[in-house]
Amino acid sequence: MQSAENYLPFLAELADAAAEAVLKHFRVPIEVRHKETTEKAGFDPVTEADREAETAMRRLIRARFPEHGILGEEFGSEGEGRSHQWVIDPIDGTKAFICGLPLWGSLAGLTVEGRPVCGMLSQPYLGERFFGTPQAAFLERGGRRERLKARPCPALDAAMLAATSPDMFSPAEGEAFRRLGSKVRLTRFGYDCYAYGMLAMGFVDIIAEAGMNAYDIVPLIPIVEGAGGLVCGWDGSEPALGGRILALGDRRLKEAAVACLQV
Repeated sequence: MQSAENYLPFLAELADAAAEAVLKHFRVPIEVRHKETTEKAGFDPVTEADREAETAMRRLIRARFPEHGILGEEFGSEGEGRSHQWVIDPIDGTKAFICGLPLWGSLAGLTVEGRPVCGMLSQPYLGERFFGTPQAAFLERGGRRERLKARPCPALDAAMLAATSPDMFSPAEGEAFRRLGSKVRLTRFGYDCYAYGMLAMGFVDIIAEAGMNAYDIVPLIPIVEGAGGLVCGWDGSEPALGGRILALGDRRLKEAAVACLQV
């Protein structure tokens, strides 16, 4: 079996393929549709950019690793039950994308026997690429690579908290999130996947989100862990591959954050 590090160059190929498909549609007029099969409340947009990028990513995976499975946001699962599964989201943050905000990203990650072993967050408009394994995470931009390290933050009252939107929470989850928000220094919404890159860089300390799918979080877990952080469920359990997600830059925040997030 290949080591996780050996898959990192392929993650870069997936990022390049997604960027080629997506950037030509960013900040130009594009048809936006509501996903008719969505289970999410409210408007759940999809565009041709989402579909083109995922098609390109799937084509690369099938050609290079035909024995692996694939799970993607737009076209579902293929090869279920295989030990190796690629988990992809061509545009995480489609709402930001259609509003012209550069806080979306293309995500790709690999699980082996259900465990995320490497992942990538690409923001091609900004020229930034976050990637890594649970052992080490990196940022590439401007032709330079730097090691990522989440910052020390031992107490909630010094922490920066992020979530994509308050609308992602049920009433009970929203109450729990507000309890956590009342303890921290600052709360910000609207980052989508980009918040996890900022956590790995040391600018955000806590991310608490709900209603997450596997393709929303699996590629980001190795980046957070590789920067020294932690991803778990709101109850403190092992990293969920969806549902209620808590990401921490400093593991010492876990007990206090989990106490606030009891639903």
